[in-house]
Amino acid sequence: MLLPLSIAAMILALVSYTVGVWGEKLGGGLKPWNLVFFWIGLTFDTTGTTIMGIMSEHFEMNVHGITGLAAIILMIFHAIWATYILVKKNEKLAADFHKFSLFVWGLWLIPFFTGMILNM
Repeated sequence: MLLPLSIAAMILALVSYTVGVWGEKLGGGLKPWNLVFFWIGLTFDTTGTTIMGIMSEHFEMNVHGITGLAAIILMIFHAIWATYILVKKNEKLAADFHKFSLFVWGLWLIPFFTGMILNM
């Protein structure tokens, strides 16, 4: 029962984070609704990762494990930074934020796809 839950959580994380990041990029800047999708994506990713960790019972030092840990840490920083930018209405920080968003999203795709490939 845990495997389908973890898969669903990771797919929802992919959809949410993608909507947030690409919505920001294509929409011309960071908006409050982008921030909502960043936090939703982070929540689903953390949920899926936690469930998978329970199932595997250990952390593996491979590309999937290392990039997965880096991606979660960066997603946390990304969501907090986006929150800060919107609360402070800091246009200077917001101007370059989308570059960081795309970087974090791209890095996040590595553990997403290596997880699928390694576990098929």
